[in-house]
This record gives sequence, structure tokens and C-alpha cells, in this order.
Amino acid sequence: MSKRRKIVLAFSGGLDTSIILKWLQNEKNADVVTFTADIGQGQEIDDAKKKAQLLGVKEIFVENLCDVFVKDYVFPMFRANALYEGLYMLGTSIARPLIAKRQIEIAHEVGADYVSHGATGKGNDQVRFELGYYANNPKIKIIAPWREWDLKSRKDLINYAEKNQIPVPKDKINEAPYSTDANLLHTSYEGKILEDPWKSPDESMFQRTVSVENAPDKIEEIVIEFFEGDPVMINKKKLSPSKLLEKLNEIGGKNGVGRLDIVENRYVGMKSRGVYETPGGQILMVARRAIESLTLDKGAAHLKDELMPKYAELIYNGFWFSPEREMLQVLIDKTKKNVSGSVRLKIYKGNVVVTGRKSDNSIYSNKMATFEEDDVYDQKDAEGFIKLNALRLKLIKNRG
Repeated sequence: MSKRRKIVLAFSGGLDTSIILKWLQNEKNADVVTFTADIGQGQEIDDAKKKAQLLGVKEIFVENLCDVFVKDYVFPMFRANALYEGLYMLGTSIARPLIAKRQIEIAHEVGADYVSHGATGKGNDQVRFELGYYANNPKIKIIAPWREWDLKSRKDLINYAEKNQIPVPKDKINEAPYSTDANLLHTSYEGKILEDPWKSPDESMFQRTVSVENAPDKIEEIVIEFFEGDPVMINKKKLSPSKLLEKLNEIGGKNGVGRLDIVENRYVGMKSRGVYETPGGQILMVARRAIESLTLDKGAAHLKDELMPKYAELIYNGFWFSPEREMLQVLIDKTKKNVSGSVRLKIYKGNVVVTGRKSDNSIYSNKMATFEEDDVYDQKDAEGFIKLNALRLKLIKNRG
């Protein structure tokens, strides 16, 4: 009799990964170890351990990684002001390397040669998980059920669940027609109705934001304080990284901030329509830009903006652990020392409006910027500056 494999499965406790768990036990002759990372996705964490126990799992890991997620993954990414294709704040993308890294560590702890995940063969997450696995253990063996099994539809999944006595909640049988992913940074929605880029998402879909129409008719003013590149306080109250993001999510969510509806280019080649809720992230992005406008030199700020699309694409494509992403991070973090100070914002009906910013490290000069009389800037100097910059344009025009 062949030795049973030991596989560490990234386990959400939902229908798909529950079926994957049973499939690995049945089809791969495996002892499955489940790993559920709590990174702020909510209720499903409470159910995952019970579901794993029900399905006969002996080694169950459920770990709260919220502060690690925000401090070591979200905040470094935000220091780059990273937006994929100019819009997407990479909420799903940035969670996968953390899960993959910890999954590999658990595999080492329990003596497992295999890891598994529930990502499909058409999406980005399979790439993100597996690049993360290989970067942390080049010898690891990976099982991706969606690329192997013959279950092709939700009906197939339900039938497999019933056949193998996997409990299926009644609301899952006719489940809402969206594929969702959630963590402290965002909630994403894809699939079914959203596969038509012209159709609007139903308002009932959204989980953490109200519509702008239903947001309060009252401005909420907040002050975010930054220290060396990262936010540390809201309204003079110091908060841990995860609690700070939670608070911004609460403020943004109730004021209709953070919804995004885009068609993006997946790494595997196809276009995909995604709808996202990132309320705290949107507030934080606006505030970061404001504090950097005071504290970063023009050359440094512009170089960051030139590098940002490449940095964002690396994260989107799953290359968090690549040397080029780490090199860019060192460059980006070189600028963080002076990014300290306060930003005042008005939050109102989907809008995040900067109303003030201040910093002891500011390089903004009132004397230089004023339109009134001053004794620090000789306006005549501009004539020579312009003539030197115009020289090559004159030469081009005079040619021939």
C-alpha cells in the first residue's frame, strides 16, 4: 500500500474548498492539513475550523494575520501609491503572497511535501499562489484541483458535495451569481451578471459600502497622521495597522467611498470585469498623496510615479517575492523617512477631499510660492532659464 500524501490546503471553509478537501482525501489518497488565514474577511473564519473537523481533518491551522497583512504587505504597497492599470488597488493580489508564504511554513512544520489551493485555471490567483510557493520552497509539489478534476460547473460541485455528504447550505444551492473575495483591504466581485460589462451590479451585492445616494447628507472630517511613510493615527488616536485600516473602512463605507467597476487585463491574457469595494484604501491613497506633496522632492516624487506601474504590475502578476519587486521596494522606502505629518480630509457621498496638510518635514516655501512681493526669488532669472530650455527647440526649427 502506497504511503498517504500529506497536503497543506489553503482552506476558506466555503463550498469550493470543502469539496477540494474531500477530493484530495478521496482522489489523492491524502491526509489534508488545512490552513485558514484570518486577514479580515469576516464570518467565514468562524466556520472554517468546524467544517475542517467535520470533514475529518486532524491538523487544523487558523491564524490571525491581520496586523502582519496590513503592516508588512498593504502598507509597503501603499508607500508606492500602487494602482494596477491606474485604478485597481490590488486588494486580492497583495493577500496571496502572505497566504502562500505561511502555507509553505506550515508544510515544513508538519512534514508535508504538497500544498494545494482553490484557484481556477482561468484566473490570476493560481499564478500568485504558485509563484509564492516556489519562491519560498522551490522543491514544493503543488496540486491545483481545478486544473485536474472533471467538475466543470456549480451543479457538478453540488452533486459531488451531496454524494460525499458535504453539507451544502440552502442559500448556496441557488447562490448569488457572484464570485467574491474579501480581506481587510477590500471585497471583490466577479462572474455571472458581471461578465457583461454593460450590466450594472445590483445594489444588494455590496457588503461594506453604501451607495452615494444613501450616504449621509453630512460631511465627516478626519485627520490622518503619518510617520515615516505609514499612517499611525486617526483624529489623534493611535491605532495598530489593522485597526487603523478597519477604522478607515468604517468611515469610508458608511459614506459611500471606495467602489470601483473596471475591466482589467488578467495576467493569463483575457480581459475580466471586476467590481471592488476598497473604502479605507481610497481614503488612504488620497491622504498619502497629500502628505507626499509636501514632503517629497519633485525628482523623487516623479520617479516614484514612473516606477509605480511596474511595481503594481509585479504585485498583480504574483511577483511579490521577486528580486525586482524587492529592489523597487528599497528605492521606494528610501523616500519614506521624511513622509511624516498630518492630512485633513472631508469625506462626503463617495468623495475624499483634502482640505489641509502640514509637516515638520515640509519643503513647501510660502516665501517662494507667494504671488505677493518677495525678496527670495528674482523673476528676471526665469528669462535665462527659458532661453536655455528653448535652445534645442530653436535649433530644430532652424534646421533646413
